[in-house]
Amino acid sequence: MKAIEQNLNGSGLRIGIVQSRFNSEVCAGLLGACRKQLLERGVAETDITLATVPGALEIPLTLLCMAESEKFDALIALGAVIRGDTYHFEVVSNESARCVNEVQLACGVPVANAILTTDTDEQAIERMHVKGGEAALVAIEMANLLHDLA
Repeated sequence: MKAIEQNLNGSGLRIGIVQSRFNSEVCAGLLGACRKQLLERGVAETDITLATVPGALEIPLTLLCMAESEKFDALIALGAVIRGDTYHFEVVSNESARCVNEVQLACGVPVANAILTTDTDEQAIERMHVKGGEAALVAIEMANLLHDLA
């Protein structure tokens, strides 16, 4: 049996990041951790493209545009949806997650989803560094896996 090993070498990969500007402190933390991990894994600074959007619901369309451009080996979605007093939290959380997944399935470009959905600001702050770094690793691993499968 041929097994494809996990490959976390980002050298030569082109990564696109779409970051929400809503909940800016958390999103900045996600981006910092993500960028740090990408660079540590060998992705060149010049091979990382960042696009910012107003909120989580605008992330999927931007991801779709980037995926269709064929300029990226993998994409990363960064955002934070923090529960409020209305049903809006569920709508934004569910729709952003569904649409992010649809982008990767429709286009064949892996998308690491690090749009946090938390009950409180404190939970989001606790998770931002870990989840930002994890998203970078997922993007690298999936880009390499799909390359090996082609």
